[in-house]
Amino acid sequence: MVVTVPALMVGLTALIAGRVVDRVGRKRLLVGSLVVYAIAGTAPLYLPTLPLIVGSRVIVGLAEAAIMTCCTTMLADYFHGRQRERYFGYQVMATTIAATVLFGLGGALGAQHWRVPFVLYAVALVLAVLVAAFLWQPAHQVESTDHLVPIPWRRIIAPVLVTFLGGLVFYVLIVQLSYKLDSLGLSNPATIGMVSAIASLGTATGAFAFTRLAPRGPAVTVPLGFVLSGIGLVALGLSQALPLVIGSAVLTGLGNGLLLPALLTWALTPLTYEQRGRGTGLWTSASFLGNFASPIVVIALGAAFGGLGPAIAAIGALSLVVGVAVRLGRRSSSAGVAIDAAQAPGVTH
Repeated sequence: MVVTVPALMVGLTALIAGRVVDRVGRKRLLVGSLVVYAIAGTAPLYLPTLPLIVGSRVIVGLAEAAIMTCCTTMLADYFHGRQRERYFGYQVMATTIAATVLFGLGGALGAQHWRVPFVLYAVALVLAVLVAAFLWQPAHQVESTDHLVPIPWRRIIAPVLVTFLGGLVFYVLIVQLSYKLDSLGLSNPATIGMVSAIASLGTATGAFAFTRLAPRGPAVTVPLGFVLSGIGLVALGLSQALPLVIGSAVLTGLGNGLLLPALLTWALTPLTYEQRGRGTGLWTSASFLGNFASPIVVIALGAAFGGLGPAIAAIGALSLVVGVAVRLGRRSSSAGVAIDAAQAPGVTH
């Protein structure tokens, strides 16, 4: 619960955070949320009981929902077109590299005492100062809080639902890789750390590749991300040797790194400034609920199919199916738009 409660809270409350972002503005909420994040994140350094620590993690999740929604929304505000797509890719690169570094640093600090890694949350206070000093509220901030421009649900419901599945697929590698290695008798922490770091580099590489592939559009990048992750997970589930596990993990990471910015671009492109905070919150909720559901689904599939390996392979097969379905659906949608345009009044046939 200490590990997963923040992700669950992000999934449950990011949409609410998005509404607040659209009403009160991005920068002010971001600064305040970073301060709360630092206070609640470092609380386990001195809280005396586990229930209190779990309670502090609930607050961490609430602050994290606001922080992630604000940051992604501001990226969408600051940049447009291909430049925005590149920065979505850079965002995934940054979070992946930061996660790799902080996991290692947290492990080193944890060798001193289990409470010590929580001191890392104090960095959010430094970030709050930097945000207050250097970031700016986009110039076209809407002052009225009495009315929110409706979200075009018909245009974003598909990317949001697919994002839930993407979040489920994305988290399989993160959570299950160490268990897969352990099932092969590779329980040495150094080995697990090395393979996890290599997989993270695969994710960062995929995110960087998105910055080059983004002009092809979500009709290409989203299916490609699902297909690469799917092939990697099927291979990972079936692998029985360390080299094959490493190769499968890299391929899965490559797909994962491509998948998140592609889904984010697909979801946010139809939205205006006034809708973007809620859209980002909705996307974040879908992604994190998928993350939270991922280990539960793997456990259920493991019970049904006879172990962790078949369960991982089954998720990989699901990812392949989703990738193909999205590709076919996007092609059908594009064809429908083209037909409508051709039949519009004033069009010369």
